[in-house]
Amino acid sequence: MSQGRGSAIRAMIIVVALLCLLIHSAPVHAAKYTVGDKLGWTFGVVNWPKGKTFKAGDKLVFKYWRLLHNVVEVDTDGYNNCKAPEGAKVHKTGNDTITLKKGSNSFICTVFGHCLLGMKITVKAD
Repeated sequence: MSQGRGSAIRAMIIVVALLCLLIHSAPVHAAKYTVGDKLGWTFGVVNWPKGKTFKAGDKLVFKYWRLLHNVVEVDTDGYNNCKAPEGAKVHKTGNDTITLKKGSNSFICTVFGHCLLGMKITVKAD
């Protein structure tokens, strides 16, 4: 009978310890970045990611004038050639939030000449 009580006490200690861990563990939240900071998604934003660390699940917010620009998710070739592949996802609200996936995430503006003027970024997320 004393063995049964000892097992119940050990189980209760384990439950209390797990509850304490759960209560004291900080939730992990994805970071949110505004591309281009105060200037937003505009010409010359190509260097904006430098010096920043991104993780999969972080969110990029693209703020721009929707009548003049867009944001298109592209692969490496699309980024290097400033050309969206067929079927590429196009964002055009002027206030787009995109969740980063692990690896390379590339974006361009496909309005004529804008990508060539540095309206493109690649972000690597760990």
